[in-house]
Amino acid sequence: MDSLVFPAAPCVHQCAACSVRSLSLCAALDQSEMRAFERLAHHLHLAPKETLFLQDEPVGSVYNLNEGVVRLYKLLPDGRRQIVGFALPGDFLGLTPNERYSFSADAIGPVVVCRFAKSAFMSFVESKPPILRRMNEFTTRELSLAQDQMLLLGRRSAEEKVAAFLVSWRERTEHHGIYSKTLQLPMSRQDIADFLGLTIETVSRTFTKLERNKMIVIVPGGIRLLDTKRVEAMAAA
Repeated sequence: MDSLVFPAAPCVHQCAACSVRSLSLCAALDQSEMRAFERLAHHLHLAPKETLFLQDEPVGSVYNLNEGVVRLYKLLPDGRRQIVGFALPGDFLGLTPNERYSFSADAIGPVVVCRFAKSAFMSFVESKPPILRRMNEFTTRELSLAQDQMLLLGRRSAEEKVAAFLVSWRERTEHHGIYSKTLQLPMSRQDIADFLGLTIETVSRTFTKLERNKMIVIVPGGIRLLDTKRVEAMAAA
């Protein structure tokens, strides 16, 4: 599927000009703090499917996602993969009180991140109340998304799960200023299945059923919402 296009951050160390600054942790910093902060940053480019970090790997760095979409997942003891989320530009990854990453992260399409050594990052922010408050806001949002995921994996039909995923993804992309009835889905059907706790066959059948019921149209790289109210009502069931 085609990559979801977000406003790209410049691939140079110019944090003040970053197009996702207002969505990220560094929105809490003033200009002098930004200059000090960007000296800690190293820009990293990832190719599609390239790994950012691995579950149980020692936490050495934290990352601000500037461009692209990152898949977050855990490997279960039986070898199955459970996707726990999809990170978008402005999201901050790898920040954990633990010594090891609790999940893995890899690039769905081309990705650009700002990488910070965790020790340097923590030393910088510990004396900056505004960014600490911003970190708390991010933590609260992540908790809310985790709770939504728990509900999504609960006793809901496949149609309700897929509808809820589409509505949630539309809301997240609109938060980034992307408003369109054509909803780009950069992740694969297998990714969606692993996120919703379904099989890829069930996800494909569900998309086909929603299209047959004239609620969506399947297009290259995503879907077009035909009957948003019906999709929202199904998601809220």
